[in-house]
Amino acid sequence: MNIYQEDEYLWLVPEKRFIREAIDSGKVVMGICLSAQIIADVMGGKIGKNPYPEIDWFPIKLKEEARISPLFSFLPKEPMVFHWHGDTFSNLPEDAGCLAESDACHHQAFVYKDRVFGFQFHLESTQETIGNLVNHCIEEMVSDSFVQTPKEVLSHPEYVEQANQ
Repeated sequence: MNIYQEDEYLWLVPEKRFIREAIDSGKVVMGICLSAQIIADVMGGKIGKNPYPEIDWFPIKLKEEARISPLFSFLPKEPMVFHWHGDTFSNLPEDAGCLAESDACHHQAFVYKDRVFGFQFHLESTQETIGNLVNHCIEEMVSDSFVQTPKEVLSHPEYVEQANQ
C-alpha cells in the first residue's frame, strides 16, 4: 500500500491525524518505511515513486550527522539493511535533515528536531517477517537493478542479526 491510497485504506486518514498530533505535542516519533512516509507527508514532505524499486539487502551510507550522533554512532559506516519499497520521501519536510542515503534512494532516513525519525529501510525485520513478505508479495519481486531474487533476499541471516543489533 501507499500513503496516498486513503480511499482504499480508510484507516490512513485517522492514522495521519494521530501521527501529526503526536509530533505537534512534542513526543518522540519513529516511523519505518510506510510510517516514515506518513510522517514525512503530514509534516509537508513529498512522497513519490523512487527512481528504482528496492527489494533487497543493500548498504546505506550514513551522513556525518548520523555517524556522530549517539543514537546511530554504533552502526557501521555503511550498514547492510533490508529494503522493500517503491515509494519514498522525494522531498524531506522543512527543517528535517537527511541521515542516510543509498545508491538507489537519496533519502533513506531523516530526523526532525532530534525527536522525529523516519527510516525508509527496515532494521526491525526477522527471517520470519522477510519470509512472509516474500511469500505474500512475491509478485512485487520483478527483476530490476535493486530487486533481488527471493533466494537472495532470504539467504542472509547474518544481515538480519546485524540489523537487529
